Amino acid sequence: MAAFDSYGELSEEHAALRATVEDFAQKEVAPVIGEFYERGDFPYDLVRKMGAMGLFGLPIAEEHGGMGGDYFALCLALEELARVDSSVAITLEAGVSLGAMPISRFGSDEQKAKWLPQLAAGEKLGAFGLTEPGGGSDAGATRTTAKLDGDEWVINGSKCFITNSGTDITEIVTVTAVTGEREGKKEISAIVVPSGTPGFTVSEKYSKVGWSASDTRELFFDDVRVPAENLLGERGRGYAQFLSILDEGRIAIAALSVGLAQGCVDESLRYAHEREAFGHPIGHYQAIQFKIADMEVRAHTARLAYYAAAAKMLKGQPFKKEAAIAKLVSSNAAMDNARDATQIFGGYGFMNEYPVGRFYRDAKILEIGEGTSEVQRMLIARHLGL
Repeated sequence: MAAFDSYGELSEEHAALRATVEDFAQKEVAPVIGEFYERGDFPYDLVRKMGAMGLFGLPIAEEHGGMGGDYFALCLALEELARVDSSVAITLEAGVSLGAMPISRFGSDEQKAKWLPQLAAGEKLGAFGLTEPGGGSDAGATRTTAKLDGDEWVINGSKCFITNSGTDITEIVTVTAVTGEREGKKEISAIVVPSGTPGFTVSEKYSKVGWSASDTRELFFDDVRVPAENLLGERGRGYAQFLSILDEGRIAIAALSVGLAQGCVDESLRYAHEREAFGHPIGHYQAIQFKIADMEVRAHTARLAYYAAAAKMLKGQPFKKEAAIAKLVSSNAAMDNARDATQIFGGYGFMNEYPVGRFYRDAKILEIGEGTSEVQRMLIARHLGL
């Protein structure tokens, strides 16, 4: 059965999942997440509950402890979570898209059996270390190295801005490293490093503008030794593997962005009915009506964009351009809607006790993470033959 029809109508199975996650987000996440956000604490209890619901295993095969669903199911869950809070949503997105999916896509049978069941259950988290202090989008700037010494890789270097890398339940971090040289270019491979490996240390958590209840850290590798069999996939294909994961991840981030954009509409509608000015609810005034109407247009259009990208992905068709479009359109919608929602709330929108204050702080990173808006435009232009 298709995930949705040509009009965007969800299948019965996907509609039920969306409703279940919406209910969880409203009843379990919304009442408590503000306190976690203000303290900068990681919401372990919410992560545990999401794991029990099977959300971390949505696109993972049943034989490896997952739900055996498709990637679009994950996107729907991310959208509903982000309508309430992006810290929880990005924890799920990174845990699945960047933590578990590389193992699922490229891991050996032994690697899948060893790590996927706990990752799919949400009992443990995985992370992916690509970005370094001197380079993110530029793979050629990778300085972390891994050299074979007998039957072990010896890793040296550092990574930055790595989500889910320093929690109490982080199990593994897959890192890209230079493992040699081919035809004058760096050979980049992906290697799985278990948490607690000697020489592998994580920094204190960053003080961030947004996503305050998610875990983001800098990583350091000082003669870190892991077994040779921890190589993920083919040697020298680490960056190419990550790019394929990133294409899927852009659809997931687009879904998360749509959730934030829609959450801004939800909150603004509620406030427009409750808040009065000059004898009327502010929703009575055309200036507010038009602003909210434009916000709904952005969220709706962005949703169609990520649905279209997901449809091609599920059919096994090339979707790189569509994923870039979805990511660009959706992150723009999130940023614009967060700004407008904050304006509608006025002074209260500047207070962290209101969700739109969190939305405003969280929106900007969506134009940066998993491929900046500039990178998306480069990809789109390239597919147009420019």
